[in-house]
Amino acid sequence: MLPLVALVGRPNVGKSTLFNALTRSRDALVHDEPGVTRDRHYGVCRLDPDRPFLLVDTGGIAGDEEGLAGATARQARAAAAEADLILFVVDGREGTSALDDEILSWLRKLARPTLLVVNKIDGTFEEAVRGEFARYGFADMLAVSAAHRQGLDDLHAEVLERLPEEGSVEELDNDPDRLRIAFVGRPNVGKSTLVNRVLGEERMIASEVPGTTRDSIAVDLERDGRLYRLIDTAGIRRKGKIEEAVEKFSVVKTLQAIERCQVAVLMLDATEGVTDQDATVLGAVLDAGRALVIAVNKWDGLTTYQREQAEALLERKLGFVPWAEAVRISAKHGSGLRELFRAIHRAHASAIRTFSTSEVNKALEIAAETNPPPSIRGHVSKLRYVHPGGENPPTFVVHGTRLKVLPDSYKRYLENFFRKRFKLVGTPVRMLFREGANPYEGKKNELTDRQVQRKRRLMRHVKRK
Repeated sequence: MLPLVALVGRPNVGKSTLFNALTRSRDALVHDEPGVTRDRHYGVCRLDPDRPFLLVDTGGIAGDEEGLAGATARQARAAAAEADLILFVVDGREGTSALDDEILSWLRKLARPTLLVVNKIDGTFEEAVRGEFARYGFADMLAVSAAHRQGLDDLHAEVLERLPEEGSVEELDNDPDRLRIAFVGRPNVGKSTLVNRVLGEERMIASEVPGTTRDSIAVDLERDGRLYRLIDTAGIRRKGKIEEAVEKFSVVKTLQAIERCQVAVLMLDATEGVTDQDATVLGAVLDAGRALVIAVNKWDGLTTYQREQAEALLERKLGFVPWAEAVRISAKHGSGLRELFRAIHRAHASAIRTFSTSEVNKALEIAAETNPPPSIRGHVSKLRYVHPGGENPPTFVVHGTRLKVLPDSYKRYLENFFRKRFKLVGTPVRMLFREGANPYEGKKNELTDRQVQRKRRLMRHVKRK
């Protein structure tokens, strides 16, 4: 168990920058625009390998209890309530404010160990800044510049001195037995609502406002004896629709989450069907080669006729990924979650399955006998042998001759044949074709002296005739 430290303060005081500096990562989204961080973001500070601690970045408390600002404040208060130590971060350039006074009043009522951290002291007169914040009555005040890593050593030492040896929070780890699931999709399809339903608590901020989630938030979970890491991501829109710089960074975070996950759950809105934005997200998952499960959300709100129309639309527009299982769910009411996790397990098992060389060669032999390669310009490609080339996704390397002219239709036939023979569901299959090099290519046949003389005699004989 690790002790927990929470970063708390008003918007745009540098909490996310300080989080990245202490965790030596770029996990938290950082931007000059206030209110970028909304959900709780956890990371481990290992500046002292012998005494790591858990750090949580929270959204800024703006003093508004309504809408997204109120939901962000509730997330920050929940993090502070469970923390062993609170770092109250203020802006040294702007000085004290009425909002800082309100947050400090709430922290004193909370009665948790609190340390005042004055950020952004670079370019200021430090003694004057300390004098301004002295009225808050903290015996110890830490002045830092998170952007320039100034004063972080003193801050780290002070945090370790105030923390207990053992905390109450489990360590975030990279356990290979923990299945990493990324929930992806366009904005406002119910990703955060689904994660909250699975966790059984309001861990993510869920709102009807599109683009509520701006960062990729990972949460560990144990369900039915299995370990998971659920990653809630920001919605991806088409490039032409992305205007704000913050949204561009959010898309990058989502693409990174897709690369790091083992199974991607693409969420669709059953009331709107499959849109161009959904195709954009699906393309990102296919490019990464990740196992895929399609979750059709808001299914409970459709009539019988609407469900029939939605089924026809799904079959028509998702025909190019027939291997991906589609599960009908309701994130709001929790229906279909058991079927969703079963599909996730099947997709993951197919993606990490290992194969022997003998069984894949037998499959290639049967495939070639059932449907031989077509003749191209009088020549037929020869498939000599195949061997496994990796997992997640399953990859098969086919060796032979004249494979460069092998039609794409036949390559798709081999991919589908291998998928059906080995019963692979929920995962793409990659077929790599390697053509053997000609050992005599580029080599000139040099004749011996005797061969040259014999050739000359033959040419003279031909000329006499």
